[in-house]
Amino acid sequence: MTDFMNYLVLGLTRGSMYALIALGYTLVYGVLQLINFAHSEVFMSGAFGSYLVIGMFVHDGQHLAWWQVSLVMILGLLSGALVGAGVAWALERVAYRPLRQRGAPKLAFLISAIGMSFFLSQLAGKLFNRLSQNQFPSYFDQNKAVLHILGAAVSRIQLIVIVTALLMMFSLDRLVSGTKLGRSIRGVAEDAPTAALMGIDIDKTISRTFIIGGALGGAAGFLFGTTFVFSNIMGFIPGVKAFAAAVLGGIGNIRGAMIGGLLLGVVENIVPTAPWDGSGGWIGLQWTDVVAFVVLILVLVFRPTGILGERLGRAA
Repeated sequence: MTDFMNYLVLGLTRGSMYALIALGYTLVYGVLQLINFAHSEVFMSGAFGSYLVIGMFVHDGQHLAWWQVSLVMILGLLSGALVGAGVAWALERVAYRPLRQRGAPKLAFLISAIGMSFFLSQLAGKLFNRLSQNQFPSYFDQNKAVLHILGAAVSRIQLIVIVTALLMMFSLDRLVSGTKLGRSIRGVAEDAPTAALMGIDIDKTISRTFIIGGALGGAAGFLFGTTFVFSNIMGFIPGVKAFAAAVLGGIGNIRGAMIGGLLLGVVENIVPTAPWDGSGGWIGLQWTDVVAFVVLILVLVFRPTGILGERLGRAA
């Protein structure tokens, strides 16, 4: 039971970050019917942006008081979100809007997204030592347990990641379902021409959608960089899994992306470590990625539209 709970907590930690990244995919798909494959590099940009900002303020991070650690975490989240939002906004203006205004085919958007993904990854490699493994300053004891659940020790960083991600997901859900901007986003997702006739600025709405998705992805980049090491290629695996999570929950559905991310994180950590042979043996963590995508395939075989299966315009 202790091992199960440990892997469950680890799964929720990873799944929270998958969900935040997946929301960027699902928001853009909802308004443009486009998979933004450069979103994984928005996630990466948030990690590097917050890394630079925090490094300027805390240096080696030693001997910080608890209230200073709290301020550093807030600073990291804000800087990661701002950098992610800025990169996502630039992507929309440079890579997608000109194509949309010219009525380009969907294939052109796909090629542009892949091109921008490679560009951002290589640019980060050029600026920050290609393929090097970077770590944030150790400004607090991440491994110190703050909760014990059925024998499992929940560390500080795990609790921070899970609670922060849940708060951001709840805030996004309220924004989309209960604000004027949210109604504009849902209107464009449902029927852009009709939304334009009703006075909604399509370009502004799409740009703001990219900014929101980028902010969530950038914040996830900070959380990921704080928890693990990071590099210019860090966006690929989490990005692919987050895209799988968005499809698993129902591409274009906000709540589906949240559920899909959390579910994928839990499944990929629990299933490979379960004693399937009945003698306490383990399949092995090397099967983690395989299990994640097998689950995705099985869900899509029986429910092709994903778990919730609604588009953004019909959600909430």
